[in-house]
Amino acid sequence: MRVIDLIHFGIEQLELAGVDQADLEVNLLLGFCLKMNRSGLFLAATMEVDASRESEFLTLLRRRADHEPTAYILGKKEFWSLPFLVTPDVLIPRPETEFLVETVLGVIKGRPSQSGLALDLCSGSGVIGIVLALETVRTVIAVDLSAAALRVARMNALIHQVADRFVLLQADLFNAFIPRPIFSLVVSNPPYVGRHELQVCVQPEVRDFEPWLALDGGKDGLDVIHRIREMLPRLLRPGGDFFMEIGADQGPAVLELFTGENGLAIFDQVEVLPDYTGRDRVLHARMMV
Repeated sequence: MRVIDLIHFGIEQLELAGVDQADLEVNLLLGFCLKMNRSGLFLAATMEVDASRESEFLTLLRRRADHEPTAYILGKKEFWSLPFLVTPDVLIPRPETEFLVETVLGVIKGRPSQSGLALDLCSGSGVIGIVLALETVRTVIAVDLSAAALRVARMNALIHQVADRFVLLQADLFNAFIPRPIFSLVVSNPPYVGRHELQVCVQPEVRDFEPWLALDGGKDGLDVIHRIREMLPRLLRPGGDFFMEIGADQGPAVLELFTGENGLAIFDQVEVLPDYTGRDRVLHARMMV
């Protein structure tokens, strides 16, 4: 088939399967097989595709029609305009997490650098910690419960040449640390999806392919967040900052969690920041000095 014929066929198949943005997805898959970007595919529209490349594309197309995410099929995903390896052992990086990183950098880059360590909690593929290491030239400790996820993070740190400033640690949240104030910056994208929502509401690309360990936040999505709130004050330095990605409907509950029960005696600033769509997305809390 010609390039244009494969594109039309692919779009038809993905639309029948109920895949969103079928044209974009087909261009990504075919471009991967032919090593072309979208412009290259347009210019090569009438080119005949050899049988081996056509077969490879049709195999990838079938996987996408079964709702396997394109990022897992291709083994990579762009984040912060950088390429990152992804496998089914880690969440696929999302724009919401880019907003989290942007928020962190917007706060900490304008002030004198603090002593104390930086922590990427629930690190997954390492995208948050690696970007922080690149943008701030800080050493970042990356903690995750999953050894498989940490292997992916390690490969990404090597690719982006920050492995000497990106320390990997397998642990359940803060449990590997002696409870003393050692961190001046903690950033986290914890599991925060409610279990019922995860079972019946989310897209099959998420429910059936992404790791539940990194998604499942318990009945109301707040189980892990409660544990972080309980342990955080013992490890965050005076004046230290905590940033966390949250669900769009969790702002009031998380704000209450961090301001209630003597929270205001622990943190001198607590705020929930909306993303560019106006939805609650990031909690920022600063320890009392």
